[in-house]
Amino acid sequence: MKIVQKLNIPSTYFYHKIIDSVLYDIRKQTGDDITEDQLAGFSYVKKFNNTTSANLLITKLIPNEAYHYETQSTQTKFLVSYDIKALSDHETELTYEEHVEAKSWMRQVNNMVVGWIMGWMRRRDFRKMLTQIEESY
Repeated sequence: MKIVQKLNIPSTYFYHKIIDSVLYDIRKQTGDDITEDQLAGFSYVKKFNNTTSANLLITKLIPNEAYHYETQSTQTKFLVSYDIKALSDHETELTYEEHVEAKSWMRQVNNMVVGWIMGWMRRRDFRKMLTQIEESY
């Protein structure tokens, strides 16, 4: 899935909203109180419920420009990227991409079918989140 959207907020504001969320998640999942400077290459186990967890690795971090990570479970690898481009002092272009790689052919087919069925809902929810971030500025 790929979404490109212009936002009426500074790129620095959007970037820090994302990073604040990441730091909160790390603190909640691990109890570690780390700083933005420690995020690049940081890895931790993220628990989704009592039986499901995955390793999350921050693969790219460029202040005010990019945040990429991968989440790897026993069955799949989920790659996510936020690429942020300042268009002006108060306008930002976000390119959000996610890609799922499965370890088995059957899991890959399942991911494609579910992604096709649920894709429009996920896009809608993601755009709602972006609107909320804009409104919070």
